[in-house]
Amino acid sequence: MSGNIAPPRKKYFDNIRSATIVLVLMYHVVYIFNSAGVVSNIPIQGIPALDSICYFLYPWFMCLLFVVAGISARYSLQTRSAGQFARERVHKLIVPYLGGAFLLGWLNGWVTAHYVDMFGGQAVPGFVKYLVYTLNIGPLWFLLELFVISMLLLLIRKLDRRDRLWTLAGKASLPLMVLLFLPVWGSSFVLNLPVVVVFRNGIYWLMFLLGYYVFSHDTVLAKLKQHAVLFSIIAVGLGVAEVLYFFGQNYASDACLQHPLTNLYLWMMILAILGCAQRWLDFSNSLTKYLQKRSFALYVFHYPLLVTAAYWLTTYTELPMAAVYLILLPFTFAAPILFYEIVSRIPVIRYLLLGK
Repeated sequence: MSGNIAPPRKKYFDNIRSATIVLVLMYHVVYIFNSAGVVSNIPIQGIPALDSICYFLYPWFMCLLFVVAGISARYSLQTRSAGQFARERVHKLIVPYLGGAFLLGWLNGWVTAHYVDMFGGQAVPGFVKYLVYTLNIGPLWFLLELFVISMLLLLIRKLDRRDRLWTLAGKASLPLMVLLFLPVWGSSFVLNLPVVVVFRNGIYWLMFLLGYYVFSHDTVLAKLKQHAVLFSIIAVGLGVAEVLYFFGQNYASDACLQHPLTNLYLWMMILAILGCAQRWLDFSNSLTKYLQKRSFALYVFHYPLLVTAAYWLTTYTELPMAAVYLILLPFTFAAPILFYEIVSRIPVIRYLLLGK
């Protein structure tokens, strides 16, 4: 362990995490009916103009979660041994990943099977169908990806026993932080899986390590806070350019995600959020505490419930798409919270789905 005293909890990190997960929920409501050619469980096109939300959010919001996870890992390892950290990661990531896939994730596959012939017209036993359906993990990929990079971090720490990388990273100047855009852009080409395209290992692993080594320094964060407004103006301007330039194209394709504009935009947005959060999100109230306690559950639970509700609405009603969005948006927040209130009172199910 690198220390025995836990650092003071920074409220704005909790608020960044909670707010980003709220954006994930909003994104998925639009994504499942996107007209941009991004593969969805429900191949029904919604209102194309709303796709602009996806173009604006998709490049950076998961990258931001990996940065925050890296910072949190640094703080966690200050009061835990490597073995304790690894065991905790198994309980908090692998158990919910498997539990979520087998208890809820099958719903994603079940809905998809109504639109895609997953078994080539062959008669397949129900149990086999269930196992295939569970492979449609949805957002649970984040838990698996985070576990892998957490274990790689332990290896890096073992090679760097004196923590020289962290000490060196603490000297990062503001221009250097901006220039980190270049390795970020380069990482978008590295270790991307060819079939399961959400596993963009290169950029996500780099984001986690940048969080751990660079942005866990108060001195580094202070520099971002000082220039938060400037970074925000730049990030929003780049976001508008991103939407205008790529609108109508597949925003999850390599052509978009490996473009220098996309990577510059996502990096400036992350710097802006880390700076702005210190100024305006460093507080705690009943709402932030409520979301902090339930944000992980919102992430794990929302997608299977959303996809199932979207299937029923579009199959058994003739509502206009505007009404479908208006129903699904509050549903996607309310249903997971209600589900959490039930699950949190059932010890075995709570452990399998939430790791606690």
